[in-house]
Amino acid sequence: MAERTIPILPCPTLQPVLDFYTALGFEVTFQQKSPNPYAAVARGSLELQFFGVKHHDPTTSMSTCYVVTDDVDGLYAAFRAGLKGAYGRIPTRGLPRLGALRDTTYGMRQFLLTDPGGNCVRVGQRIREDLRHDPAPAGTFARALHHAALLADSKEDLAGAARVIDRALRPQDERPSPVERLRLLVLCADVARRLGDEDTAATALAEAAAVPLTPEERANARDDLGRLEELRG
Repeated sequence: MAERTIPILPCPTLQPVLDFYTALGFEVTFQQKSPNPYAAVARGSLELQFFGVKHHDPTTSMSTCYVVTDDVDGLYAAFRAGLKGAYGRIPTRGLPRLGALRDTTYGMRQFLLTDPGGNCVRVGQRIREDLRHDPAPAGTFARALHHAALLADSKEDLAGAARVIDRALRPQDERPSPVERLRLLVLCADVARRLGDEDTAATALAEAAAVPLTPEERANARDDLGRLEELRG
């Protein structure tokens, strides 16, 4: 037997959603206007379907699905290239948007993609067998990053994430390592931009770009440096 699951997601109108997925390398395999707006897109073995709902509000949508892949870095790079070609930049706020690629605390390396219909497609690759959440780290700044990332991505509590980051970045006796400071500043900018706070985002991006890193630290922070580039683009 070869069962498979195909997510069916809502949107106000089909065309902006289809244009978005076409930019990502999907093919529109089916589309109808009546009796109900409906369409399907596919990229290899990945298929998504959509139905039009006139009064659907993408900004309050909670629709989501999870895509498991064996090459999350390759898919992320392909999506980035497609979005930059279609939009002239990587959209990081509003709708649509592409989230950061990072290793999670629950054994997946993933990114979040939100389409014009407000549907969040989580794309991830297993990086360990145990998919249970790690406990919060003991270090002050590692713990702040742990909680802020969960609040921003898993709970969509951007204000809560901003408060955690703000506390961690305040001057105190203990100082973060250069990589921790970079990660806090990049996450700060990401969250601020999604909240519409461009002043805070700009300041955080400038400070993040100025953090001195050794070659080894740059290798360790490659995901964060990639996100910094996207946010500054």
